[in-house]
Amino acid sequence: MSDDALVALLVPVAYLLGTFPSADLVARRQGVDVRAAGSGNPGASNAFRLLGWKAGALVFGLDAAKGALAALAGLLVEGRAGALVLGGAAIVGHMLPATRRFRGGRGVATAAGVLIVLYPLLVAGSVVAWFVIARATHKASVASVVVAIGVPVAAALTGVAWWEVVVLAALALLVVVRHTANLRRLVRGEELGLDPAADGSGSDDEPNA
Repeated sequence: MSDDALVALLVPVAYLLGTFPSADLVARRQGVDVRAAGSGNPGASNAFRLLGWKAGALVFGLDAAKGALAALAGLLVEGRAGALVLGGAAIVGHMLPATRRFRGGRGVATAAGVLIVLYPLLVAGSVVAWFVIARATHKASVASVVVAIGVPVAAALTGVAWWEVVVLAALALLVVVRHTANLRRLVRGEELGLDPAADGSGSDDEPNA
């Protein structure tokens, strides 16, 4: 079997890995429905907001692991191209899980897991930028969108192959599109901050992270 065929066979496996409901499971252990409280987002930001930094870090780590495992599998089978294909499948699985009526998260942590396998230095800089922006604005969505846009730009400036930059730009576009509801709330002044135990106002749109 060719490497291309093996990667193609692993795409649905990577997608299913991406659907693993990290935030739901962590929150349920503490008696919280992460989809019905806070922003309604099944992701690390809402877990932090509702349950504190330990739960948020755990959810982020689990979601990042999904992307990293998929990317590592692709890297072993077909190098960087395979890593981006299977990593991308895991990101889509997190964003649009068929197991939960295609209502998933925004893919930031899962994308971070993919990127750390291929671009560890770029991810290190992105993490610092995310925390600086989130601290300044108190909005995880703002930090996520700015960093998502910045990743392909930074990759291009550091000499990453053009086709990888194109893939990174496509993944960044997915992340930004999945933050559309957050951006609408931000314009209306209704976007939730990162403060723990924030109330659930402004969560009238679909889950948002």
